[in-house]
Amino acid sequence: MSKKSKRITVSGNIPRQNQRQPAVIRLTQPKRFSIDTSDFMSAVRAAENVDYTQRSKLYDLYTDIMLDAHLSSVIDKRKNAVLCSSVEFQRNGKPDDAINEQILSPWFYRCVSDILDARFWGFSLLQFYRNGEWIDYDLVPRKHVEPVRRLILGRQTDIQGMSWDEFSDLLFIGRDTDLGLLAKAAPWVIYKRNTTADWAQFSEVFGMPIQEYIYDTDDEDARERALQDANSIGSLATFIHGKDTELQLREAGNKTGSADVYERLVERCNSEISKLILGNTLTTESSDKGTQALGTVHRKVEENVAKADREYVLKVLNYDMTDIFAHMGINTAGGKFCFPEKKDIDPNTEMSVLTQLHTTFSLPIDDDYLYEKFGIEKPKDYDRQKQQQVEEKKAREEKLKQQTEEEDPDGTTQTSKGKGQISRFKNRLHSFFVKAPEDGARLDW
Repeated sequence: MSKKSKRITVSGNIPRQNQRQPAVIRLTQPKRFSIDTSDFMSAVRAAENVDYTQRSKLYDLYTDIMLDAHLSSVIDKRKNAVLCSSVEFQRNGKPDDAINEQILSPWFYRCVSDILDARFWGFSLLQFYRNGEWIDYDLVPRKHVEPVRRLILGRQTDIQGMSWDEFSDLLFIGRDTDLGLLAKAAPWVIYKRNTTADWAQFSEVFGMPIQEYIYDTDDEDARERALQDANSIGSLATFIHGKDTELQLREAGNKTGSADVYERLVERCNSEISKLILGNTLTTESSDKGTQALGTVHRKVEENVAKADREYVLKVLNYDMTDIFAHMGINTAGGKFCFPEKKDIDPNTEMSVLTQLHTTFSLPIDDDYLYEKFGIEKPKDYDRQKQQQVEEKKAREEKLKQQTEEEDPDGTTQTSKGKGQISRFKNRLHSFFVKAPEDGARLDW
């Protein structure tokens, strides 16, 4: 079989439906729960083995800790900051519709998600192929990939396998020795899980009353009746004993304080996970010391993390995937993928800017732009209403002109206020000069 047609097929011990080729990878169910720090350290040591690195235990542990609600939510929040941003391919500064049509398909959304997952899991290995007119790909199970020696392992416990250079159109994302951010998050999830279990046991013991049944030591019938009564009441803790035995519970000196210890440890674990994944805590949790200024700083930190993730995705698309796109028949030469920047302006601020542009600079603004910008539905009789507004405005201007303007004798137009000011000026001018004599003025010198 030639290299170009060779696919990395995946199956369990029983062949899957419609499986035509023998499975290259035999999957194994991940091990879950009952993990502690010793399991974590042994998994890390196996993954960091210099000669024969083995990551199956570590990735089983990663799969398990991803069930933690806080860890999964902050990872989704970080990824969504990129997945909710539109990616566009531009050539000579203009969008390329043919390639952008591929970008809008579901495979590209999954691809960006798997590219981001490389930062958490250490790497992602993708195999691309054509599915009709669309591109598609398969994510090779990470437990069956040995990135240092570039091997595909048939079973997750194998130390030898097939070189992935035998397969076509493979894209490796990440670094071969990187264990990902989940390696740093795992201890905090383990601490929190074990602490929560202890907290639940503490609440069960000290949060509910204990039923006590006392019977005569030599009376078995009384003991049976006590057991029946205890089973019929409910799930409360029960102590059934003879008169010659006694139960003593050594309670903590401060049960409320003891419960606070568990709660503070859980909160600390959550805050450490938030700082690791998002770079801050205030965008996911409330705090007594939180202020608006501090929250703004934390939000900027999170925005910088999202910006770095977007740059990471663009580096993969514009450089690492160049040969993949060429093999798939897509020409990306002379163009680049980018995240078009959208200005996030408050609607009130934008309204003020548009008003200033219209009144101060007399810039005409298209009505259709305003309807689209502010999400207002354009009326069906728009043209009739617009013409009616123009006629009403013209009528108001004519009426105002007739009320405020008067025609002067010399043909100039003066308002009533202006004419009154000129009349008062003339009267003051006449009173300043005396009337000249009719026979002329006499000169005494």
